[in-house]
Amino acid sequence: MDRSVEIREFLRTRRARVTPEQAGLAPQPGARRVPGLRREEVAQLAGVSVDYYVRLERGRTQGVSHAVLEAVARALQLDDTERAHLFDLARPTETQVRRRRPLSPQRVRPVLYRALDSLGTPAIVLGRRMDVLAANRLGHALFTDFQARPHRERNFARYVFLDEAAHALYADYWETAASDCVATLHLYAGRHPDDPQLTELIGELSVQSDFFRRMWADHDVLAHTNGTKRLHHPLVGDLTLDYVVLSVEGDPDQNLTILTPEPASPSAEALDILASWTHTSGEQLTEGITRKD
Repeated sequence: MDRSVEIREFLRTRRARVTPEQAGLAPQPGARRVPGLRREEVAQLAGVSVDYYVRLERGRTQGVSHAVLEAVARALQLDDTERAHLFDLARPTETQVRRRRPLSPQRVRPVLYRALDSLGTPAIVLGRRMDVLAANRLGHALFTDFQARPHRERNFARYVFLDEAAHALYADYWETAASDCVATLHLYAGRHPDDPQLTELIGELSVQSDFFRRMWADHDVLAHTNGTKRLHHPLVGDLTLDYVVLSVEGDPDQNLTILTPEPASPSAEALDILASWTHTSGEQLTEGITRKD
């Protein structure tokens, strides 16, 4: 991905969200030709020259200081995730430069597999590009059996956008889930712009999904930490599950998502039914393999 294009579009879309009134600027006479702030207004708010800001928005970031990036982030009223994304785009670190070499395959540690198996609620491990690295039995039952898919298709964004079952699972909340996927991929793109598999994924989703293409052009970013998912499972019906996302030590591009219902709620009862069904199915599969052998 072209980092200069990414920073240009990111700053342009952030400018468009902030009105002069929101920025505390005095109204100016005459019609405005752009939504949100003009470049010269961002420069004024950040305390830099217009030429300097224009160069930054065009992706010419060599030598840009920490103080200037902080000032621009404040002028555009960026949240913590957006601020971090701006720094990723504007100031690639030595680590990022080294990562222009092919990324090594990600591995899930045995202790994490054991932790997944010990959990009584759905859990899933995501890696780069939202690749699904592992999940426990309830995680596969809740979403889909990623393990049964070819390696290339074990990707949560591909699942959400290209699998009709995901549209049915998220039901009325599909667009929210899909937008979150796009924003998560954008955040990853800021850290790994030279990942060829990311470029392939974005190209594929852009061709096959108009919604993805529109959302990608918005340049929103999102770091999942916690929240609530509302799902309609084909076997057990409606589920409301709170989730928390935990970083996996030793791999900043790997995280564990755990989903839990409110105790003694209808969702908890439905999840118990799903767990019982998956346990029975697993036993039948094991017995079938044993008999065949």
